[in-house]
Amino acid sequence: MPFPSRRSVLTSALGVTAAAAVPLLGGTAAATPGALGRGRAETYRPRLHFSPAKNWINDPNGLIHHEGRWHLFFQYNPEGDVWGNMSWGHAVSSDLLHWEERPVAIAHDDQEMIFSGSVVYDERNTSGLGSAGRPPLVAIYTSTLKDASGLQRQSLAYSTDAGETWTKYAGNPVLDIGARDFRDPSVFWHAESGRWVMALALPTEYKIRFYASDDLKSWRQLSDFGPLGATGGIWECPNLFPLGDRWVLLVSLNPGGPAGGSATQYFTGSFDGTTFTPDPGQGTRWVDQGADCYAGITYNNAPDGRRVFLPWMNNWLYADRIPTAPWRGAMGFPRELALHNGQLAQAPVPELESLRTRTLLSLTDATAPEGTRRLLADTGQFYELEAVLAPDGPATSGFGLDIRTGGGSYTRIGYDTAAGELYIDRRSSGDVGFAAEFPGVHRAPLALPDGGLDLRILVDASSVEVYAAGGTVCLTDQIFPDPSSCALRAYADGGALRIETLRVRALRSALRG
Repeated sequence: MPFPSRRSVLTSALGVTAAAAVPLLGGTAAATPGALGRGRAETYRPRLHFSPAKNWINDPNGLIHHEGRWHLFFQYNPEGDVWGNMSWGHAVSSDLLHWEERPVAIAHDDQEMIFSGSVVYDERNTSGLGSAGRPPLVAIYTSTLKDASGLQRQSLAYSTDAGETWTKYAGNPVLDIGARDFRDPSVFWHAESGRWVMALALPTEYKIRFYASDDLKSWRQLSDFGPLGATGGIWECPNLFPLGDRWVLLVSLNPGGPAGGSATQYFTGSFDGTTFTPDPGQGTRWVDQGADCYAGITYNNAPDGRRVFLPWMNNWLYADRIPTAPWRGAMGFPRELALHNGQLAQAPVPELESLRTRTLLSLTDATAPEGTRRLLADTGQFYELEAVLAPDGPATSGFGLDIRTGGGSYTRIGYDTAAGELYIDRRSSGDVGFAAEFPGVHRAPLALPDGGLDLRILVDASSVEVYAAGGTVCLTDQIFPDPSSCALRAYADGGALRIETLRVRALRSALRG
């Protein structure tokens, strides 16, 4: 790649004192945000991501847009902050940013726990569970029996008041094959065949099974997909949907992810209403190659043809030990999906822009010398960063940014030029001692384009999400830094770093209250 020589190497400017922001060539730096986002008793509470007021959550369930609201149902323990008593929690939002937690939607009982599933709007009242004047929302979920059999069966619940209250269907279960591992129904209306289609996981067989129904109550088997791709752990949480001129099938895997433990893979192909046929030549492709993006599914009935994806931001390797209270677990930030040259591309939903307040730092056409240099003394605990970075000559072996730095801790978002890998290094990110599996370096292959490495980074109080190469490479990691660790640094190994552009924007908290 070319290495222009017209920029100045601002060694002295980059070496300013810790109390100052760095005025690099072509850039401006706003006043630092001071204690932006601080002062809350709950140190790691996300300001941009959904987390429940208290207790344990895991997989998102039943994502649906209905009557102007985005509904988020989720696996929830109403009685504690570790996994158990699985029920469906519920939250709603008008903008995918500000969430209002609602009462538990579908509760466990003496006979069953309520595992993952989906919600559809039965606008034709095919189920007969509503009326012509008030079609129902119907939840299709996995009933996991609490007796010694541990059988998993598919059941229904329905709502005729826009999702506020739910009634379990008297004829449950609606699908039962006598299996212990048979779960996570993903249901949608297939207009071309005029029927409901369900994708369901056979976890230990590495298969996704498809069923069809005219009324959501009686289901007939269509076909099986798999094994294919990654099979290092059980398959869970399938989600099949059209995207552009292809169909995409999401399949979560645990363990066996690229960062260890939990992850989600995807396949592209065609679907004729009966069979999903993958495109030829597909290897294993990951939605996200960080450690904390699992069980994600997309919204049914999203307006304007949008395909919005939401994952659980955690990993089964250590999910029950992360140092948060009185809640444990959060959702990833909602992402808009597209296909670029057959690859899944992701970006934070554009609603994020409404949280922007001011620019903290703006750089253009600057150079940082070898070593580590501070760019901004105080970013605050949550913000958005966009940058295009490149090595300033062939000697530069690695480069990138250190976020949430201070007191000897930092999280590195780096690029290894020899390996051709983008990575997050959270080994020194703050509190990493609660689980031996937590510290680590999580990598994603990425060829460095001639124009440089484009990055979009979303930082929250206890997480970092990195989108690169137009969102075709993503890394999501939880981090647990000290609240005072809020500096931003650039680093370069073996040579200098070229900063084509860099912008840091402060954001308003999306928390209510």
